[in-house]
Amino acid sequence: MTTVIRQLGLYLGWQFRRASQVVPLLIVVQIVLAVATVVGYGYLIGDAPRPVLLYLATGASTVSLVSVGLIMTPQMVARQRSEGSFDWVRTLPLPRGVLVAADLILWTALALPGMVLGLVTGTVRFQVDLALTPWLPLVALAVAATAACVGYALACLLHPMAAVLISQVLIFVVLLFSPVSYPVERLPDWLQTIHHWLPLEAMADLMRACLLRHDFPVLGRDVAVLAIWCLAALAGATWALRRRG
Repeated sequence: MTTVIRQLGLYLGWQFRRASQVVPLLIVVQIVLAVATVVGYGYLIGDAPRPVLLYLATGASTVSLVSVGLIMTPQMVARQRSEGSFDWVRTLPLPRGVLVAADLILWTALALPGMVLGLVTGTVRFQVDLALTPWLPLVALAVAATAACVGYALACLLHPMAAVLISQVLIFVVLLFSPVSYPVERLPDWLQTIHHWLPLEAMADLMRACLLRHDFPVLGRDVAVLAIWCLAALAGATWALRRRG
């Protein structure tokens, strides 16, 4: 166990130094996305009742967490595969679990600044008083890690160009066709059914419940859906990495 932890620390430090040139840009992009979501939706909605403002104020934080994993991770991994550095790293004498864990820690850490700033912007813009729960850090990490696992698996299994194209489509799915910044009841029945089985609704519901505990309850179904997707995505990412190794 000591050897594995040491390997993880060394490889993670190397990954951060390797990504040091693009990390500032990635952080800026996801911060801009989070803030733009709050400001843009505010212009579209105008004067709205309090329930609508609660969704808008908390939705930006979820968008930031999800966008790094589902959108930025596939694009960066696809670029690494195209230039050959991805396959070279997989030749290092390290367990596949260490490689996956280090990459997920990196992408999860990059998602946190945008989440915080998006949350601050949303609460200030819509004048919402937060009621935080002690489970917020754990839920935020689970949401970011699950999204990163799904994006990582997509980038490993698909052709690099296909992974990039799918990540571009996911931008519109997350922003416009997912119940992140509005209630799921606004969607058609068939799309509501799909989202009941996808992780995006559970991610958004749990984040809202942790940020506004007096207005949104924690549902056991959301916990189960997120846990299943987190474990399945982690297993898929590890399997995809071993398959390529």
